[in-house]
Amino acid sequence: MAVLLYQKGVTKYSPGLFLCLIITVIGCQKSYRPPAIVAPGSYLVVEGVINAGPGKTTIMLSKTVDLSSSNTVNPVLNATIMIESDKGASYPVPGAGRGKYISAEQVLDITAHYRLHIKTADNHEYFSDFVPVTNAPPVDNVSFEVKNNGIQIYVSSHDPTNTTRFYRWEYEETWVLHTAYFSLFKSNGDTVLDRDLENDQIYQCWRSDTSTTITLASSSGLSADVINNAPITFIEAGSRKLDGKQSQVFIQKQPETNAYTILVKQFALTGDAYRYWANLKKNTQDIGKIFDPQPTEIRGNIHSVTDPLEPVLGYISAGTTTTKRLFIANGDIPTLWTLNTPYDACKIDSLFLDTLLRGNVKRVNQENTAFNLNRGTEPAVLQIPVYGIYNPLTGTIIGHTGSSPYCVDCTLQGTNKVPDFWRFTNQ
Repeated sequence: MAVLLYQKGVTKYSPGLFLCLIITVIGCQKSYRPPAIVAPGSYLVVEGVINAGPGKTTIMLSKTVDLSSSNTVNPVLNATIMIESDKGASYPVPGAGRGKYISAEQVLDITAHYRLHIKTADNHEYFSDFVPVTNAPPVDNVSFEVKNNGIQIYVSSHDPTNTTRFYRWEYEETWVLHTAYFSLFKSNGDTVLDRDLENDQIYQCWRSDTSTTITLASSSGLSADVINNAPITFIEAGSRKLDGKQSQVFIQKQPETNAYTILVKQFALTGDAYRYWANLKKNTQDIGKIFDPQPTEIRGNIHSVTDPLEPVLGYISAGTTTTKRLFIANGDIPTLWTLNTPYDACKIDSLFLDTLLRGNVKRVNQENTAFNLNRGTEPAVLQIPVYGIYNPLTGTIIGHTGSSPYCVDCTLQGTNKVPDFWRFTNQ
């Protein structure tokens, strides 16, 4: 803010007045908490799609939380959910814990219309609108391109009958991750033993994550129902999702070894469903800049019959889904990219067994205080043994190096069990 004074035809700044006004403005600042934050409602949120099959239907129920709350999830437990058709059929969707409800394997009549019927433990009742079954066409291709200092992943699809027009995608990513050190040893609580590297290695793991953004495309303005290279997700060059390119002396990485995979799931939408998701995307992802769209009210297709004025968040569709998987190999990742790892603070310590020093002075067994928790005589500082320390003259082990579990044990961040769908190479 600038303050200008006009005097005898001369325009000039007044530093004193400028400072006074700045102090006044700062002194008048007051935190504003809108009514929605001060007294937030607790509204039902319904997520999921009625799967026409073959397969299971998964529905998530939760309640909205205060924006200032430290809780990010408020699951709704012990609800009763039924899938109902306009032809009188019904199918239960029992609870599976943490607000998740999963049906049995089923194949629905695709000529019928379907809705959800929800009854919560406090006897509030909700219905979604009846919706038709929309069949997703096959996914033509999932591809990637190295660009803008990262990897852009795309999906392509088409419907030769020109009936789909509105598309939505979700995805699940899985990638290889490594720790800072490769552990060749482990402790059973009493002593340090060789690690079974075939069944109990903890250097290389796999981690998975699901999409959290809304990805849509429409061919409604085109003569043909074709979606070509719709962007799905972008992986930055330093991301740990590209950790598979990391080399380590104990596991030799080959260029053709896979580092990352993505499973893309495709949904076909009705026009109403597409407009709901498009508005939700505008309100949640396309905001923050001065020229971005302003938030608007979003109405789903789920209603409370207990209290017709109660807002309910969510939109229920019914349909079949199609999927396609892409693998990215180490050789596809530029070798000059530097991986951003969380291990900069990791260090490795040398810990020794009992040893007779000069004058028959016995050194304390450091391994018992760091590795062997059943034998420690002092408060343990938990570490995992990594490499052996050998006497250069006799070749016998006189101790082990060790580091903190986070720096050594990848199972703290993922699983060391190879996923069923994983391919080690693209051959």
